[in-house]
Amino acid sequence: MKPGPESVPDDLCPVATQLSGLMPGDWRALRPVVDRAKCVKCAVCWLYCPVQCVVEKAAWFDIDLRVCKGCGICARECPHRAIAMVEEIDG
Repeated sequence: MKPGPESVPDDLCPVATQLSGLMPGDWRALRPVVDRAKCVKCAVCWLYCPVQCVVEKAAWFDIDLRVCKGCGICARECPHRAIAMVEEIDG
């Protein structure tokens, strides 16, 4: 007979037992910067973003840096080169 979930001790993995206040943007090394003059709102960055941090503005797309993990997929996929990855600066 296989042991069930009730046989797993509560303190088996103490790291995952409490929610953390960290957001992906808290540990990012690079962040995307949108060049508003180059952005034509083609939505390619929005389509490829794995964490859905690309948000629509009136005339361009922007990045929600609280959620962005800095993977750079948006910058690589942008056909207009409107997104650049820059080093995150502690502030």
